[in-house]
Amino acid sequence: MITHLTFENFKSWENTGPIKMGSITGFFGTNSSGKTALLQFLLMLKQTAETTDRNVVLNLGDGRVPVDLGSPQDVLFQHDTRRILKWNLQWKLPQKLKIYKPEHENDILFSGDEMGFSAEVTFRQEALKVKSFFYDFAGAQFGMQKKNGHAEYTLEARHTDFRFKRFPGRKWPITSVVKHYGFSDKVRGYYQNAGFLSDFELALEQLMANIYYLGPLRDYPKREYMWGGNRPTDMGYRGEKVVEAILASRRAKEKISRGRGRARQTLEEIVAFWLKKLQLIESFSVRPLKRGSKLFSVFVKRKKDAPEVLITDVGFGVSQILPVLTLCYYVPEGATVILEQPEIHLHPSVQAGLADVLLDAVQTRKIQIILESHSEHLLQRLQRRIAEEEIAASDIKLYFCQTKNKGTSKLIPLQLDLLGNITNWPELTMVH
Repeated sequence: MITHLTFENFKSWENTGPIKMGSITGFFGTNSSGKTALLQFLLMLKQTAETTDRNVVLNLGDGRVPVDLGSPQDVLFQHDTRRILKWNLQWKLPQKLKIYKPEHENDILFSGDEMGFSAEVTFRQEALKVKSFFYDFAGAQFGMQKKNGHAEYTLEARHTDFRFKRFPGRKWPITSVVKHYGFSDKVRGYYQNAGFLSDFELALEQLMANIYYLGPLRDYPKREYMWGGNRPTDMGYRGEKVVEAILASRRAKEKISRGRGRARQTLEEIVAFWLKKLQLIESFSVRPLKRGSKLFSVFVKRKKDAPEVLITDVGFGVSQILPVLTLCYYVPEGATVILEQPEIHLHPSVQAGLADVLLDAVQTRKIQIILESHSEHLLQRLQRRIAEEEIAASDIKLYFCQTKNKGTSKLIPLQLDLLGNITNWPELTMVH
């Protein structure tokens, strides 16, 4: 779970200041206030970690990844290539990490269940270059720092008595890093006791792999869906793999926990439950056109005594919320789900009900949800549930984004009391 994020000089953000993240973190505000950029920053880190090119400092997109950010000039604040892109990310590890002494494999050198990562990236010679990166773990820092005026890096350990030891005779310089977070193979080849650094890289890559994203523009429903038996990792950025996910979960005979005292259910049953509870439809099922067919259709009933129809023959909102519901219960427990405007095309009452879906998912599946929204209805339902003590105010972090002078974005942490009231609501209201 991501606990803190800060970055500087990214798009409209000169400095976000510290962003505390909760089980649900919501970014609200006016249009063009920088909300989307907050999500894009995390997605940029994710798609960089997942690219196969070890020389890409930051994957800014090429149409095949969640976000396409353009050129480095487009990314830097006010397009000023003299600025340094800086960030700090902190997260809780899924399990305690122990680093053992290389010379005494039974002795623990460092241990902890939290980690941090910080980096600085510059624009030089028409390309992004890593100035430094450091991992924070157990009170110490380990990373690479570029020497001033040189093309080489130094391996450093800070705030600790631990020191890296070079193999005798290996004095060659280290002139590169992997992406923006990786130690080159030379580091482990030159130093006798640097093998544990791979654990830090792996922890960051696992965090990025555990982020799932659903965009605001979701696919139109279809009369038929083809499924060849593959299991998708997510819904696709437009929710285009939602039927594949439901069918893959069905074939695996998965039963999903609904929390203590509640029977496990299939993914399809959970989706049907929420669609009915939100009063969108009465029933939901996915069936093949004929036995053994790879073509499937989604059938729904609008009312109990109504005939079954295809999903294409009911309101557009059903197909728009379907990927949101499915993703929240399809991802692994402990995952981070990023939702961009999940309320689009939904009736106000369904927007409010969506908040209950998100609350249920984070509480029963221990996932984290980060969302950007324009919906006051969703926000007000979250406030109400805090007042009803369905969730602690400390578990929900809400922010309001504003645009200040010269298009600079500003982030205002919304302060909630025990009754869910926002005590510092900005003067500007949200634009629907």
